Amino acid sequence: MKLFKATRVVLVMLCVMYFITYLDRVNVSTAAAGFGKEFNLSKTEIGLVFSAFAYPYLVFQIIGGWVSDRFGAKRTLLVCGALWAVATILTGMAGGLVTLLLARLLLGLGEGATFPAATSAMSRWIPKEKRGFAQGITHAASRIGNAVAPAVVVFIMATHGWRESFYLCGIVSLIWVGLWALTFTERPQDHPRITTEELAVLPALKAKTGSVPWGPLFKRMMPVTVVYFCYGWTLWLFLSWIPQYFLHSYDLDLKKSALFASSVFFAGVIGDTLGGIVTDKLYERTGNLKRARSWMVSVCMLLTLISLVPMMFTHHLYVSMACLASGFFFAEMTIGPMWAIPMDVAPEYSGTASGMMNTGSALAAIISPVLSGYLIDRTGNWELPFVGSMILMAVGVVLAFRMQPESKFSLAGDTANASNARQPA
Repeated sequence: MKLFKATRVVLVMLCVMYFITYLDRVNVSTAAAGFGKEFNLSKTEIGLVFSAFAYPYLVFQIIGGWVSDRFGAKRTLLVCGALWAVATILTGMAGGLVTLLLARLLLGLGEGATFPAATSAMSRWIPKEKRGFAQGITHAASRIGNAVAPAVVVFIMATHGWRESFYLCGIVSLIWVGLWALTFTERPQDHPRITTEELAVLPALKAKTGSVPWGPLFKRMMPVTVVYFCYGWTLWLFLSWIPQYFLHSYDLDLKKSALFASSVFFAGVIGDTLGGIVTDKLYERTGNLKRARSWMVSVCMLLTLISLVPMMFTHHLYVSMACLASGFFFAEMTIGPMWAIPMDVAPEYSGTASGMMNTGSALAAIISPVLSGYLIDRTGNWELPFVGSMILMAVGVVLAFRMQPESKFSLAGDTANASNARQPA
């Protein structure tokens, strides 16, 4: 049946993985209302719990990308899935701040290689002209995880407790690991359900020669990494503090704050999906990757900045919700073009390249939640952290033009360019 084409099954499995990973990493934001009170934690300490995930997540971006390029996405994601499932269950068993931090560190270790490994799989399983859509739709699934998490966690907390919400998420993760083992093959041609029509449109990757060219590849990806840091700062501010923002800034009860938070996150679902479609359409119509990727990212970052400005001048529940939803929508429209760039630039090293890019977001995930919690503790102003988002979005607007997705990475070419740049004029 056409519905169960091998390429479609793989894409659906990756969408489910993105959904689960974000459900597992953001459920802590809503559950903080439970464990924060039980363990008597300050906002700064809660921010540490939020950001603890990001330390190993940062370290294992590039390592995980290299592992997935070297040993394959199947084995990488099987190991990672088992780790993040166990970490989620252990979070529910925490007895205080230290054990919470340890469980979140293990979660970051497990999820560190997931997105680079998924990008490595997409480089073989997704046609070139659909890369933006694939990245957009998978990240849209992750934002559904964001949107669903507050409501799911609140429901489970109300009926059972905050610990049980982590147990359930961990079990769902283990189920996905089993299904991934049954449905994915490293090479499309090895899949028992693959058709000749599907194989005809899939990219034929060149065999990698030697080791990863770390220096030249890192230099090419550096502008992309910096732009992704600018985006990641806003992402992790939203993921970590939006449920708490509505709960405390407007004195809503837990259920209403979860509803408003979910509304903001659902705007991101639309933004991710639309961003992937738009970037592919732009590329199809213009044949220009600079316009389809860099220009689009710059425009969307500018619109994110503009969306957040009214929050600085008024404190109104529905105005804030509209600003945050609009800002998150435009921020998420950058995801399709951003995650397509590693596949555009270095398809043979897409796992490693995407891992380099995602270190930007991982670094932001370490700093943004803690600094935001500190600012809230010191000033009591829940809008102040968004000033940092606007500043970094302005930086991203300018730097997006340095990403050069239209120039495919070549070891010989990039090495020669670097050598020429060092020669005296």
